[in-house]
Amino acid sequence: MTEGLRAIPDSAEDRELLARFDDDIDMILDRARVVDNRDLLADMMRSTLGLGVDGVERLDLKIARAALREMRAAYSVFAPYLDTPKVTIFGSARVTAADPLWNLTRDIAAALANHGWMVVTGAGPGIMEAGMEGAGAERSIGVRIRLPFEIEANGIIARDPKLVSMNYFFTRKLMLVKESAAFVAMPGGFGTLDETIELLTLQQTGKSEPTPIVLLDVPSGNYWNGFARFIRDELVSRSMVNPDDMDRVLITDSVEEARDEILRFWRNYHSLRWVGNLLVLRLNAPPSDDEIAELNDRFGHMLREGSIRRSDPLTPELATGDELDRPRLVMDFDLHNVGSIHKIIRAVNEFPSAAPGGGVGGG
Repeated sequence: MTEGLRAIPDSAEDRELLARFDDDIDMILDRARVVDNRDLLADMMRSTLGLGVDGVERLDLKIARAALREMRAAYSVFAPYLDTPKVTIFGSARVTAADPLWNLTRDIAAALANHGWMVVTGAGPGIMEAGMEGAGAERSIGVRIRLPFEIEANGIIARDPKLVSMNYFFTRKLMLVKESAAFVAMPGGFGTLDETIELLTLQQTGKSEPTPIVLLDVPSGNYWNGFARFIRDELVSRSMVNPDDMDRVLITDSVEEARDEILRFWRNYHSLRWVGNLLVLRLNAPPSDDEIAELNDRFGHMLREGSIRRSDPLTPELATGDELDRPRLVMDFDLHNVGSIHKIIRAVNEFPSAAPGGGVGGG
């Protein structure tokens, strides 16, 4: 620890202490010829210095260093495909090519790839390999975890530049979720359930933007129906989750239903942004007056006050040039209802104003 430079992290004293290095940080950024996002990078460098000032243990520093390196490598892999819609497929590594789940996974991956989507998996065997087989190597991205019993990635992606390997599950799960516009969960073990439940938690709490989630099983399969029964009988019955929390997912055994659910979610909805308590929905086509009136009738109870209304881009959007040409709906949203935003999105997508083929992947 640097003698005499200790303060409570992120306190006023700590910020004043680390500000002493601002000139040095600016000089480093200049020498590295960094132009964009200098404010964020400077703050990251102050945090790194803060770890040293705080005397953080060596093992903890190794974890922080590895996580940052893994995130940098993953961002580099995904960067060329930011504008390409991606679906993440979760599922068991133990499924073989003889299992009907393999063919089902391959078929949903192929169906979405045919609509211009890329498939993201954990790059291992089983369901992960089946998804890449369906999409083809050129439309596959792998986010592998280093495990003692999985020596290499599956053969489809093993030597592909679209593969990134990670040491930590938390960085891997970040990249499996952050870049995807849809999710398909196949039956699997603890890892699959962990990934699926975390995804549901992120959307329930508003920590992840709404996306379509499909729980896919073979015909007559009971895996996801049993999961839903457990949620209903053990969690809903004890008021541990809301009765409608599972409304955001589709449980099906049909590739066609799974594909359509994903494409339909992006039929008119494009993206959202928060400006304080204001929720801004950016769309592909503007709803009619009657459609907006219907939205207010059905979802007005989700607002703190006011109504759902059209809007020009808000000031923070103008400042960053954020999707300025898209039609918008703005509402003063009650954050207690953040887990139900998907209901408004689905309603917007069902209106006649949402022309078929207008969304991601021809939704």
